[in-house]
Amino acid sequence: MRLFSLLAVLALPAVAGAQKDAVIKSAAAHADANWGTALKIWTWAEPGYQEKKSADALAEVAERAGFQVKRGVAKIPTAFTAEFGSGTPVIGILGEFDALPELSQEAVPFRQPRKDANSYGHACGHHLFGTASLSASIAIAEQIRAGKLKGTVRYYMCPAEEGGAAKVFMTRAGLFDDCDTVLHWHPGARNSAGDASCLARVAVKFRFHGTAAHAAGAPDKGRSALDALVLTMHGVELLREHTPDGTRLHHTVTSGGGAPNVVPEFAEGFFYVRHPKADVVQKLYPRLLKCAQAGALATETKLEVVYLGGTMEILPNDTLARVAKKNLTALNDLKYDETETRFALRLRETFGEKAPPLEEVQQVFDVSGKSSGGSTDVGDVSWVVPVVGFGTACWVPGTPGHSWQAVACGGTTIAKKGMNLAARTLAATAYDLFTDADLRAAARGELTKRLDGRKYTAMLEKDQPPPLDYRDPPKRGSKE
Repeated sequence: MRLFSLLAVLALPAVAGAQKDAVIKSAAAHADANWGTALKIWTWAEPGYQEKKSADALAEVAERAGFQVKRGVAKIPTAFTAEFGSGTPVIGILGEFDALPELSQEAVPFRQPRKDANSYGHACGHHLFGTASLSASIAIAEQIRAGKLKGTVRYYMCPAEEGGAAKVFMTRAGLFDDCDTVLHWHPGARNSAGDASCLARVAVKFRFHGTAAHAAGAPDKGRSALDALVLTMHGVELLREHTPDGTRLHHTVTSGGGAPNVVPEFAEGFFYVRHPKADVVQKLYPRLLKCAQAGALATETKLEVVYLGGTMEILPNDTLARVAKKNLTALNDLKYDETETRFALRLRETFGEKAPPLEEVQQVFDVSGKSSGGSTDVGDVSWVVPVVGFGTACWVPGTPGHSWQAVACGGTTIAKKGMNLAARTLAATAYDLFTDADLRAAARGELTKRLDGRKYTAMLEKDQPPPLDYRDPPKRGSKE
């Protein structure tokens, strides 16, 4: 009996290894189908909170795989959860699928907007993000169905990451409260892993309502909404000098008038304020608001504030990051073929600076202790549940994010390979979490330590609804 028990114990690592391999192979087996779904979403390139076709496509894939799909969660029409299994542990996997404005682009290595398409493009690779995450979820579900794993895998389809912050509203609604851990990833120009953070952020639109008049015949009768916006932006530029290190202030004009001989009665600007710490962002926002109030006061116009909410910085989790990095390093098999190499070399000519070698895709970079330089609503999730993420090379090394070059890469097999690597890495990491209770407990303990008694509070106004129209054209007209 003892000999039998000893042999059984010795066989455990081999059995576990075979089961993990099965999860990884399952994710890889869906590579072609995943690519078909991702290309559809890349082609549709739908704005935040308007991703209806993309949401339907992914929900249908989940339903065909036997997942229980709940649509319209957190009062967001394009958000849904897809769940398979029962009981604990509950492992969540995040997905995204919104595109960015003014970045329409064909899958070619030179600037060429797509014909007969909207102005949006997947310059952040969310068409890959949502698809790979669902593929990994399905791979785990297959093992639960086969009785090899116990627990629940839950896929979250999260709209409007680019400024709409859907995960904040989903977190506020309690959708992550019962999760043991949550996984995510992101497309990029290189493979990366580690306990990295990001910038906290507040987003707001300032709308100014003035009085139209003939700019030459009766300028004294007009009150320029554009002047108010210009003064606001100038105030923000002066504010930069007097903000804490690490602050980032951005703005763009979304509406500024139609004809130079008409005093603009309406103008709108879209503003971000960012910092590595959410509590600093919360202190900076009132100062940003004062710039807009001053612009309105000086021009005798009316200010309308459209507060879109804020996102927290990511609370990194080194316990989980080590596991994700180990899996990503072991599974990384990225290498360009001849066609991909030609595309990459031609695209690099558009960068305007020396790009890293193409062989960089074979490496995994440790980003522990660093910030992504951007913001993400994943941060809010990380304040209520242990979260881990990583990046895979879906773009040519050196490709800047939020660029037409990133959109172009996203429609090629370079992106397909990076997406497949992400799906396999997610599946492998999820498997480790399903089978290792001590790992889950250690991750939870690290989160508790990082919180240091702080409680999560969303940077939202009381009862603030999701800004479902934040990508709509500016609303004109007088503000009474």
